[in-house]
Amino acid sequence: MDIKLSTQPYKGTRDFYPQDMRLRNWFFGKIRRALETACFDEYDGPMLESLDLYAAKSGEELAKEQTYNFTDRGGRGLAIRPEMTPTVARMVAAKMGELNYPLKWFCISNMYRYERPQRGRLREFWQLNVDIFGCDTFEADLEVIRSAISLMRAFGADEKMFRVHINNRRFFNDVVSAIAGTDLEGSRKVSKVVDRKNKVPRENYEQSLKELGLDGEKIARIDALYAMGVEEATALCPDTQGAQELLSLFAALKKTGLDKYCVFDFGIIRGLDYYTGTVFEVFDEAPENNRAMFGGGRYDNLVGLFVKNAKISGVGYGMGDVTLENFLVTHHLVPETLGASTKVLMTRFDDVPLEAYTAVVDKLHAEGITATLYLGNKKFGKQIDFAVKDGYTHVLSMGGDELAAGTVKVKNLTTREETAVAIQDIGGFFK
Repeated sequence: MDIKLSTQPYKGTRDFYPQDMRLRNWFFGKIRRALETACFDEYDGPMLESLDLYAAKSGEELAKEQTYNFTDRGGRGLAIRPEMTPTVARMVAAKMGELNYPLKWFCISNMYRYERPQRGRLREFWQLNVDIFGCDTFEADLEVIRSAISLMRAFGADEKMFRVHINNRRFFNDVVSAIAGTDLEGSRKVSKVVDRKNKVPRENYEQSLKELGLDGEKIARIDALYAMGVEEATALCPDTQGAQELLSLFAALKKTGLDKYCVFDFGIIRGLDYYTGTVFEVFDEAPENNRAMFGGGRYDNLVGLFVKNAKISGVGYGMGDVTLENFLVTHHLVPETLGASTKVLMTRFDDVPLEAYTAVVDKLHAEGITATLYLGNKKFGKQIDFAVKDGYTHVLSMGGDELAAGTVKVKNLTTREETAVAIQDIGGFFK
């Protein structure tokens, strides 16, 4: 029996046709240039990792419910990477005595998570990860937030389009412990509820907190924190490490002029278990796309989980391509044309040998000009139609007479102007 195969990609994944790749390459190219300018170095890691890596470093929920995992022929539990932070921490731990700190690293890699596809969230996605290792002070927190803001500005975004919401996990734990009278594990459980407060009905949020031992008065005190500024909130636990980290960070943001992009938000938790200090999320301010686009934070203990007594701090963030594309489209920040500014098609006639045409194309390539020879034997008019439809900016034509004269005709498809150029000068003409 014949099996009818679907032409659709697997649910939650995408096909990238050439026009889609042009968009993806455009924004990844801008990201690379911005980060390399700031002296971040690019790295990458394997697609497959031990499943235990995510269970230990990211939490059981992600490891068991959101990974694509399997047992290999050797009986090892493996997962297709759902995120990059555990991998980079493992890489740093593997060569921690050889590396020159502080490290400023980034990667752009594809990830897989088994979850319900929705706007801004797919099962396969490409993600930028930016991390700094080996700096214990708030300067590293400031640097990664600066880089996130710089990336947004590189696309033409301003403070009206996005906002960085900042909190501190140490501060959160101290405040919740003071209000609820709970220990660190109790604060962690409360953080899981707070992290989901905008994703569930209000009554569910309150019920979950009550199940953790918080009464109405304690819930109200936590709720009041959501509307506080950083100075008012830190006054509740002024002498704690988390409060001092927040105050130092916001003071630096003000001095560097970046405070207009940032706001304190006690509700920012970041659900992964490894975050220990500063945490932040970048929100799209557009009403039609008002959501968290990406975020990250400090994870001081992660490398130490690989090597006993290792003390290499880390701070970073991850930005997915889906939410970035939604943001750029929403704010009309994608250029109307992408790719090469000049794109040349060498048309063909039957009375000119193939090698004469390829020689002209080779001259263009030698000057770095995007160009190709038309493949096939369609009539000249059809070749022009192909060029127009495929976004070529110029068409070259060279029949027997032009070849004998050592010239080629150049037609600008935008202005419709046509110019005769000596074959030997064709590269310089476009340059």
